[in-house]
Amino acid sequence: MLPVSLNITLILVGYLLVMGYLGLGLLLLGRRPAKRPWTPARRLLPMAAGRSWLALIRQVVGTAVGGYVLLMAVVVGYYQGVAHVGGPFLMSAVTGAALLIGISLPLFLLASWFVSRFASWIASRRGR
Repeated sequence: MLPVSLNITLILVGYLLVMGYLGLGLLLLGRRPAKRPWTPARRLLPMAAGRSWLALIRQVVGTAVGGYVLLMAVVVGYYQGVAHVGGPFLMSAVTGAALLIGISLPLFLLASWFVSRFASWIASRRGR
């Protein structure tokens, strides 16, 4: 285990590198001339274009499953490859994350529906 001061130093250095990279990106983005104002693409608004509930559910479930698979890849890769911890701990991580995603999925679906409806409402008001 690393000393606390080294842990804090590593976290701060990582944070400063990420923030510096993002700040540089914003600086470079600000130097480009603006071509036209940003408007959300229709493909980002699943129900705005009159699509069905099935399309929204497919998008939300696909996002949740993709996130779960990515999380499990990171967890298994770290705990098997780096920490060498397996067995019941990994099974608990797999089932616990699946339970949390299953519990949060209805709220995520509702929030996605609300955002898509709100965005289409804003777009319709701008069109007047």
